[in-house]
Amino acid sequence: MRIPFSIPSRDGRSFDVVGFGLNSIDLVAVVAEFPACNSKQRLQRAARLPGGQMATAMATCARLGWRARYVGRFGDADLGTASRESLIADGVDVSASQTMRGATNQFAIILVDARTGERTVLWDRHPALNMEPPDVSREAVTSGRMLIVDCHQTAAAAQAARFARAARVPTIIDVEKVRPGMADLLQNIDVIIAAEEFPETLTGHDDLGRSLGIMARDFGASLVCVTLGAKGSLAWCQGREFRTPAFPIDCVDSTGAGDCFRGAFAAACLGMPDGDIEDVLSYANAVAALNCRALGSRGALPTPDEVDHLMLARPHM
Repeated sequence: MRIPFSIPSRDGRSFDVVGFGLNSIDLVAVVAEFPACNSKQRLQRAARLPGGQMATAMATCARLGWRARYVGRFGDADLGTASRESLIADGVDVSASQTMRGATNQFAIILVDARTGERTVLWDRHPALNMEPPDVSREAVTSGRMLIVDCHQTAAAAQAARFARAARVPTIIDVEKVRPGMADLLQNIDVIIAAEEFPETLTGHDDLGRSLGIMARDFGASLVCVTLGAKGSLAWCQGREFRTPAFPIDCVDSTGAGDCFRGAFAAACLGMPDGDIEDVLSYANAVAALNCRALGSRGALPTPDEVDHLMLARPHM
C-alpha cells in the first residue's frame, strides 16, 4: 500500500520537515539493575546529553540528510545553551525558537538498566517554556513540507497542526499520554504515532489492532501506528493492519528510540513519497534500532548509508 497522503514539493519551501515541541538536556545514568527502595549502588556510567522528543526527531531528520527546523523554547542558563547548540551542531535550524529569560531548560534524569538497555525517565519543565495557541507562528510551522508535533503543549500543538493543514502540509504526532484537549489535537493530524500504552488508554480496548482502527475512524487519520520497542511496530492504514518487525541489535540504551522512529518516518516519506508504507515503517524501525547502539537520545544517530546497510538485512515475515 502506498503512502496515503501527498507531500508538497520543495519549491518555495525553506525546510523539508519542521518539529514543534520539546527539547531537553538529559543526565543519563547507567545502573547495574533498577534500584530498589532504600538501596545504594555505584553508577556504571553517567553523562549529560541532549534529548527531548521533537529536538531528537529533528536531529534525526538532519542526520538523514533533510532540511530540518525546530520550533520550541529554551531556558536561558547553561542547559538551554547546551540544548540549543546541540541542535545547531546537528544541522537543525533554530531561528524560529525562543530563549526564555529566567527559565531553566527542560531536563531529565534517565536511569538505564545495563542488563537490557531499558530506561526510566524523571523530568522537570519550567512553566515559562510552555506555549499557548497565540504563541504559534504560522510562518514557522508551515515552512516545511511536513510537520511533526508532540502532545505536551496540546492546545499549541493543535494550533500548529491547524496552520499546517490549511497550508496542505501533512501532520504527524508523537503522542504518549492522554491530556486535556487531546481530541481536538488528533482531529488535525494525518499520521498518529503512539507509545505502546496510549491506544488502550484512549479507547478503552486492550486489543491493539482494534484500538488503532477506532483511532483512525474517530479522528480521520490516514495512518495510525504504535511503536512496540523490541517487537517493532503495528500500524493501521485504510482498513489494513501492518506489522513490521524490529531489527535485532545490541541495545546499549533505548532512550530516544521512539523519537528517532518519528523523525525517520518523516524522512522515509520524504525520500520515497510514492513508496510502500511497509518500507517506510521498516526504515523507521531501522533508524530507531541503530540509535540504541550508544548512550543517550541521540547517542548513535545513523547516517543514510548505515540505515541502507541494515535495511538489506531486514527481517521478512
